[in-house]
Amino acid sequence: MAEPLRIDASGYTYAHEHLHIDLSSFKNNIDCRLDQYDLICAEMKTLYGLGVRNIIEMTNRYMGRNPQFMLDIMRDTGMNVVACTGYYQHDFFPDHVASTSAEKLAQEMIDEIEIGIEGSELKAGIIAEIGSSVDVITPDEAKVFSAAAMAHRETGRPISTHTSFSTMGLEQLALLKSYGVDLSRVVVGHCDLKDNLDNILRMIEQGAYVQFDTIGKNNYYPDAKRVAMLQEIASRGLLDHVMLSMDITRRSHLKANGGLGFDYLLTTFVPLLLEAGFSQADVDLMLRDNPSVFFK
Repeated sequence: MAEPLRIDASGYTYAHEHLHIDLSSFKNNIDCRLDQYDLICAEMKTLYGLGVRNIIEMTNRYMGRNPQFMLDIMRDTGMNVVACTGYYQHDFFPDHVASTSAEKLAQEMIDEIEIGIEGSELKAGIIAEIGSSVDVITPDEAKVFSAAAMAHRETGRPISTHTSFSTMGLEQLALLKSYGVDLSRVVVGHCDLKDNLDNILRMIEQGAYVQFDTIGKNNYYPDAKRVAMLQEIASRGLLDHVMLSMDITRRSHLKANGGLGFDYLLTTFVPLLLEAGFSQADVDLMLRDNPSVFFK
């Protein structure tokens, strides 16, 4: 349990989530401090009962990551939590990123994978969420991508990215490929926040995985359009490179606080898929089989 580097392939995986994240000081909003242990535990137990076995936890350094919180959740709920290492995106970088070499940033990531996170027994299982800004990859972001590539080559752990509003995914892949990364070991995050089908198809054609991981965030992009894009991907036989999640980040997202809750993906979105003609095998592919291959 102390080294959740591998996932339980018997159950579903939420490919991009946060269990403990604190961006409240950046956003000047206490709602952005997700840390209510009892409420999150209750939701994880509900997910477990619905067949979920793995949460890929995308909170990296300086985003409010809490390794003991994750260890406690695993102990108290049975859910396997895969922690990450890396840096988010430019607006959230600590000052030292600008003055630190890519090699040193990479070594920090390698150490969290091989030794542990912040002195805890928890080791990172994925390099994430490595981010870019809206319509641009800044020089410091490019340096972090370079560091992520170095850490990937050293450890073999996969890379999961953050795109801002579904921009720069192709550019991220081009950058990682230039750094020698096999794109079948990369998943591009947040591909479902705008009409993005052409870019998604090009990413998959290069061997990368894509995430529809903001399910339920209808104020950004309606789930009906997510379903329609997934239908187009399915019609081309490419669902084997798609993973699903919700990217819950706020207290107000939790069910007890009036939000949709983590189970919305299974209790509301999956029925939408089935009504739209997807098979249970399609659902299992995106939620169980693809993550089992990618996060192995």
